[in-house]
Amino acid sequence: MKNDKLNHEGEKSLHDNLLNKAMDRRTFLEGTTKIAGAAIGLALVNSLTSIPVSAASSSSVFHSLGNKPDLVFPVISDVHINDNSDGTLEKLVTTLEQLNKVVPKQDAFVVVGDLTDYGIASEYDKFMSAYNVRKQPQAVSMFAIGNHDYWNGLSVADAQKRFLEKTGMESIYYHKIIKGYHFIILYTEDGNTEGTFSVKQIEWLGEQLRLANDDDPKKPIFVFHHQPIKGTIYGSEWGFNQNRDLFYDTLKEYPQVISFSGHTHYPLDDPRIIHQKDFTSIGTSTGAYLWLDSGRIQGEVPEDADILNQALIVEVHNNKVIIKRRDIHNDDWTGEPFEISYPANKHNFKYIEDRDKKAPFFTNDAMLSIVNGKTTVTGLAIMFTQAKDNLLVHDYKVVARNVETNEVAKEFLAFSEFYKDPVPNPLTLQIDELKPNTTYEIEVHALDAFGNVSNSSLKVLGKTLDGVVEDVTIKLSKNVLNGVEDTVDVTVENARSPKSDWIGLYEINDKPGPIASIWWMYTQVKDGICKFTYNPKNNSYPGRYKEGSTYKLIYFYGSGYDEVASTTFTVGSKQN
Repeated sequence: MKNDKLNHEGEKSLHDNLLNKAMDRRTFLEGTTKIAGAAIGLALVNSLTSIPVSAASSSSVFHSLGNKPDLVFPVISDVHINDNSDGTLEKLVTTLEQLNKVVPKQDAFVVVGDLTDYGIASEYDKFMSAYNVRKQPQAVSMFAIGNHDYWNGLSVADAQKRFLEKTGMESIYYHKIIKGYHFIILYTEDGNTEGTFSVKQIEWLGEQLRLANDDDPKKPIFVFHHQPIKGTIYGSEWGFNQNRDLFYDTLKEYPQVISFSGHTHYPLDDPRIIHQKDFTSIGTSTGAYLWLDSGRIQGEVPEDADILNQALIVEVHNNKVIIKRRDIHNDDWTGEPFEISYPANKHNFKYIEDRDKKAPFFTNDAMLSIVNGKTTVTGLAIMFTQAKDNLLVHDYKVVARNVETNEVAKEFLAFSEFYKDPVPNPLTLQIDELKPNTTYEIEVHALDAFGNVSNSSLKVLGKTLDGVVEDVTIKLSKNVLNGVEDTVDVTVENARSPKSDWIGLYEINDKPGPIASIWWMYTQVKDGICKFTYNPKNNSYPGRYKEGSTYKLIYFYGSGYDEVASTTFTVGSKQN
């Protein structure tokens, strides 16, 4: 995975009651929930009743797909076993045990990179100890190396040697034939986050594809690589640039290819997780924590992101491949299975980029209201009925317009929170950075995963409280540190509740964005205060932190570089 940067209680009982009636993810994705309710105005809606419409059970849907397959294998990725915590280890154990329950006869088991967080020997030992006792003896294990598996301070060659010794893989990249089907496992060649695939490796890939095609051009060819190919699946903006076109064009010659990639941690629920143009690409989600698109107020790593744990189950039949999406954390399926017909013909691909033209919509009884108990001097909270879509409501566009001036005061995108179980319905969003004692018209449009925008919208009026706006300030326990190992206590006052706000450390003349932060963290706020201790031992770029230099701590709104407040300190010479 990438390692980049990387509340009032009013109306609580009613609000909690509404959220407790939220629908489950499968029902939400199928667009089958209705909510009857009242309406628009400055007052919080008085009553809402959630009436879920029954849907077919997962067992009936997922066990009625035809004859016994010729080949079955699960695919997982980005497990991120950590030396200092057993959280992801416990999730791996759950994954293996659940997969053994729903797929009792596996022919292979594939992990598409980032088995570990830092490629430490003890992390591999944890992974293999969990895997070996739960592995089905007849299943062929195939692991790819990811960028995190290099982050152990070893040379590239030694990191790869450790990967092979600890996992028992015969090679760092290889081609296997299982029950007559071809599996090609590639490797990212170093710890570069973006991914490195050399011309030499891609040429080797081309040779293996020719061999597989010569063997039987009507069968699928399975290719596995950690980072995705840019311009393909949901999340592929995190893919590799170097030799990207050569890699793509090599696969392009073989429409029967199904390319599996990890790295992004993007959820399987989004229909864009599969992509077809010249061949099929599919993402494999994560067994560690969720990552999402940038530009939404919930942030790229939203609250409770570490709950996510998903897997793919691939069934191969003589004329089709069925790929099922499993919510391990919810012990259920999510979305309809993907079905790919064979012999492959790119002109018959159905998971193409522009396959969905239907816009989401709000039902006639959908409501939007102001949550009075969460109104502040500079903010309003809205609560509204989720829209419906044939595939997935992904986002909402929210516009706050000053009623007096008719100017747009605030405009943003927010996730529908489709990644939650259960999906919240109604959805509550906070609108900040407004003026005191001002009336706003709030308008909400729905967007689906393919960017289609609802024709209708929901509107409501709300007024902020009267009062004084306090500036965000950062205070330090000291302004001169005693050497590069000294710590400093930091207090951020008048901070807003977490919305992926973060604090980063930079050299005094650095420009955030083009230059990465030396250190960073997401804010943790209680009653408008964020307190923490900055410890230089956690710096991502320790070489840029030295005695005699001045540094700035910056508080940012959102997951971008919207600077709100800053302060500076100097690292002095260590005094014995």
